[in-house]
Amino acid sequence: MGKKGTLYSIIALVTLALLLLIQYSKPKEINWFPSFVSQHKIPYGTYVLNDLMVQKYKENLKQVTRPPYEELQSHNDMQGTYFFVNDHVSFGEAELNSLLDWTSRGNTLFIASSSYDAELKDTLNFETSGLYADFGEDQKQVHKLLNPAFTDDGSHTFNKDNFATYFSELDTIHAKVIAQVDYTLAVDSLQQNHFNVIKQEFGQGQIILSAFPKAFTNYFILKDDNKDYTAGLLSYIDGGQPIYMDNHYKSGKSFYTSPMYIFLNTKEFKWAYYIALIGVLFYVLFEGKRKQRAIPVVVPLKNQTLAFTRTIADMYYEKGEQKSITEHKIAYFLEYIRSHYYLDTTNQDDVFFHNLAARTNHSTEEVKDLFTMMEKLKAQTDINNSDLITLNTRIEKFKLKADGKYP
Repeated sequence: MGKKGTLYSIIALVTLALLLLIQYSKPKEINWFPSFVSQHKIPYGTYVLNDLMVQKYKENLKQVTRPPYEELQSHNDMQGTYFFVNDHVSFGEAELNSLLDWTSRGNTLFIASSSYDAELKDTLNFETSGLYADFGEDQKQVHKLLNPAFTDDGSHTFNKDNFATYFSELDTIHAKVIAQVDYTLAVDSLQQNHFNVIKQEFGQGQIILSAFPKAFTNYFILKDDNKDYTAGLLSYIDGGQPIYMDNHYKSGKSFYTSPMYIFLNTKEFKWAYYIALIGVLFYVLFEGKRKQRAIPVVVPLKNQTLAFTRTIADMYYEKGEQKSITEHKIAYFLEYIRSHYYLDTTNQDDVFFHNLAARTNHSTEEVKDLFTMMEKLKAQTDINNSDLITLNTRIEKFKLKADGKYP
């Protein structure tokens, strides 16, 4: 490598080192993925919610990891509240019917989700729509609890989404509104009310639906005094009975099976892994180029059997030894019959001719005529080229007809 090549390599390595240093020094990006997993401490995890509920409800809080259908089938004596919170909760028909039947027996079904199944909408007679922010610069959602029993005004802000879900149609006879959401257009100015939390009696139990699941996330609860809003929603749950926290319907994973998650989720391990990969790449480029040699091409040996056979045949033919060629031709033909049709050629009688004709698509007369010709040629002491050509032609036609390739 010349001086210029060495200089360019040093410049490339220094540049790469600077880029790695800059990337390593950057602050860790915040993960805004809406996982809703109880173990996640990211903004949209529910670690804070579960921690507070453990402190408040203690042994009454039950963590459920199985699908609701399996849980209800295996515990017929379940009583209390089944709590679901996720960006989207989708039940199957059998599972939804099982949950509704359980709720009608005096239990509470609490679902916080931004979208709902069509079957649940038809059952409770409601529809959802999206509420979108205006083009103003200061756009934030204002969430408000409507129960007059709360001491504060019940208004709490959330400025991370430019859209909100609300219930556009309700069963006005049975549904009771709990909270609403709107966007601010100006100071102390709100749009018309849009209800996003409702409660509805179902049989002897009740169903609470919230179209704002992020009210139960770490970010919302820890920001300002928003915890009062979340506490207000939880006050509709009977804490004296078991509360079953669903951990099955979650957008994120509760645990990671791949060991690479540890490396890629830890800053130091991640960059150590990247540096190791870059080192391997440099080793392959420089060491591999230094030691690798061209592999010579080995030409496989050719099959010379056919060429050898043709050479020997030409020698016999040029020397005029038609007698020897005829004997070899007849002997090879007899060996062909023995190996292909498994017939003994020692006794060439009528039985032999009949069996050979039956196996080769020939008549007995054709077979007998061919063997008569061969016996005649074997008895002759002088054989000319015409007799040899005739013998070869008849043997080849015999084989072709035996294979069904000659009429």
